[in-house]
Amino acid sequence: MFSRLAYTLRETFAGFQRNVTLTVAAIITSAVSLLIFGLTLLIQHGFDNLLERWEGGVEMIVFVSPGTQPDGLQFIEDQLTEQIGTTIERFEYCDVECSLADADIVLAGDPTTRELLDESNIPTLYKVVPTDSTEVAFLRGLKQEYQTFPSVLTVTLAEDQLDLISRLQSFVSTYTTALWIALMLASGLLIWNTIRTAMFARRREIEVMKLVGATDWFIRIPFMLEGLIQGLLGGTAAVGAMLFINWRWSEGVKDFPDESGMTALVVVDGYQWTVALVILAFGALVGMIGSGIAASRFLDV
Repeated sequence: MFSRLAYTLRETFAGFQRNVTLTVAAIITSAVSLLIFGLTLLIQHGFDNLLERWEGGVEMIVFVSPGTQPDGLQFIEDQLTEQIGTTIERFEYCDVECSLADADIVLAGDPTTRELLDESNIPTLYKVVPTDSTEVAFLRGLKQEYQTFPSVLTVTLAEDQLDLISRLQSFVSTYTTALWIALMLASGLLIWNTIRTAMFARRREIEVMKLVGATDWFIRIPFMLEGLIQGLLGGTAAVGAMLFINWRWSEGVKDFPDESGMTALVVVDGYQWTVALVILAFGALVGMIGSGIAASRFLDV
């Protein structure tokens, strides 16, 4: 058992030494493609954070001044209730705890501002879902009207933000996804070619091994392990680069204006570690599949 394991490891690392140039090229290509894959997932998560407040058909948000008394809240609710069934389908009040939870997402990239908010000074809000027949022009009219209420801090409309965000999200996801898929295919082909070259270089040795009774799997495993390690090394490099870029972006976004809304386009909630594990698993899988196909295809040399 131990002798077989020692043989497998010895042959695996010998394969790296025989094909240094191809191995390095495969690892670099894997790292670049997996980095773009990881950044795509992080960007999508950042856009999801940015759109958090607008889920469920919400198209208007009424921000209530901090410290507003119950009668002030009741006045706003009475005005919203009057529109139920005509222009407003429903509305939902987000209290202090809910608003603080929202702030954790929206201000994820600006912890200094987030630390200044607490139960005493954070504005609460009403999330308003209009009916399907309600026109944007009418919502703008409601916005102007509600902003005159004494307890209302400000009113925002989804139309002011969603169009730009949606276009950016579509553009980024489409092109980055196409790029990492193309590079991942190139990485798989490089690993495939590396294993093919290694098997061709050892064709005499493989023939002898088969003559003395070695099984196909016994011969394949060192080559498949070599591909798996190449994928893991590429994944490890990609994870390191991704975490560095995410850290630099999280630091840089703090200097953005508060009204830009871009502070939500960061990932600091632990999702980056999930993406890191996915990258490592995906890199190992691609490496193992590429080498496995090559080892099976060129076993009869």
